[in-house]
Amino acid sequence: MSEETTSITPTRPYMVRALYEWIEDNALTPYLMVDATADNVQIPREHVQDGRIVLNIASRATGNMSMGNEYINFSARFGGVSQEIWVPLTAVMGIYAKENSQGMFFDPNEYENYEPEEEPTSVSKITTATPKPKRDNKAGLKVLK
Repeated sequence: MSEETTSITPTRPYMVRALYEWIEDNALTPYLMVDATADNVQIPREHVQDGRIVLNIASRATGNMSMGNEYINFSARFGGVSQEIWVPLTAVMGIYAKENSQGMFFDPNEYENYEPEEEPTSVSKITTATPKPKRDNKAGLKVLK
């Protein structure tokens, strides 16, 4: 492949964001299918089946969702326990609506010849997975007597 072809960014992050928005706008439930065997995937392993996991990424089911070009990050509850989820876009197999299965599945070879210009900043967050300390009094409110 030519150098020009390898420097083009993959379409997957853009398509995932667009389909997520379309699914949410139509009051459907967005499901994300993830390759659980990929590197840097931080998910609840007890829910993996056949090397894959399907995550409900509806805004009502997640917290602090962030969809960048390298990672999707959010918090979600599994069995009543809140967990931080990190999914590299290279591990995303597809996104679709639960109710009608409309969506898109991606070419697993899309990232084969892609070399990012610089190291993503999100990688450092995934490798040093330290829990964030809980802040007291988030709103800055005081109890008056």
